[in-house]
Amino acid sequence: MPALVLAVAEVADGSLTRLSTEAATLARALAEAAGGTALGLVVDAAPAGPAAELAGYLPRVVAVTAAELADQVPAPHVAAEVARLLGEGVTHVVIGATTDGRDIAGTLVGLTGLGLLANADTASWDGDAPVTRSVVLGGRAVTESTLSGGSGIITLRPGGVGASEAAVPGAVEPREPSTPAVPAAVVLERVAEAGAEVSLEDARVVVVGGRGVGSPEGFAVVEELAGLLGGVVGATRASVDAGWVPYARQIGQTGRVVKPALYLGLGVSGAMQHRVGMQGSEVIVAVNRDQDAPIAEVADLFVIGDLFQVAPALATEIRVRRGG
Repeated sequence: MPALVLAVAEVADGSLTRLSTEAATLARALAEAAGGTALGLVVDAAPAGPAAELAGYLPRVVAVTAAELADQVPAPHVAAEVARLLGEGVTHVVIGATTDGRDIAGTLVGLTGLGLLANADTASWDGDAPVTRSVVLGGRAVTESTLSGGSGIITLRPGGVGASEAAVPGAVEPREPSTPAVPAAVVLERVAEAGAEVSLEDARVVVVGGRGVGSPEGFAVVEELAGLLGGVVGATRASVDAGWVPYARQIGQTGRVVKPALYLGLGVSGAMQHRVGMQGSEVIVAVNRDQDAPIAEVADLFVIGDLFQVAPALATEIRVRRGG
């Protein structure tokens, strides 16, 4: 049976996430290599806009209007739609390795018994099955995994696949929702985190505070530069463990994986566990008093100095160049 590869999209603030475009690009590449076809799935209270975006990457997109997602978690609803498409011939599923994506993948494994290749950085088609590649052990090794049963699910980490649109936009197929696969939990409250208008994964500029920032108050210089550069604040595990910033800001092996155009690290030592989450950045700039800090090994520009002197000077220079 020819491969039919499904990319499951996520929607944030009414738009497609960047990771969804990467998952769609990977699904299309796998399908083309296997001599099959690819399609996308958007399940949302208002899927039309995101589905149209996704159609720029895939020849066919199924758009399911699920009004319940306004106040329910998505996994049961999305898993039900994926299960329906599996019954229509889908052989492989690509899902972003996000909080919701992992919930969806776990629900599908329980419902279908399909195999799961988790936290892939990329994948390719080899013979009659996909092979995923993942950086593990703090960047010290790369694993290759495949599905022994043929069909299965892949969860994709951000940044490993470059998103690219298809030569010809695809068609959107609207559908009514099916019954949720399992009971859906109700969302009782939504809390908007300050400075989180753009997710870490989608940000083009990420300014990161490490242990050297020293305190919650010290993060003011990180937030100032992030604001001036139109970026997002990130943190190391040490900063999060100290309670200076929320876990949602953590970058690294046990946090988020980012690949911005500019990574600016202030007081970041650059332990391997952190570097796994940011070493794919296009340009890496680091400020640290320790000239032997490990982050110097991956930095394009390494400034040896006190971040509380360098950061304000940089902020002043940015304002001067902007005429303010």
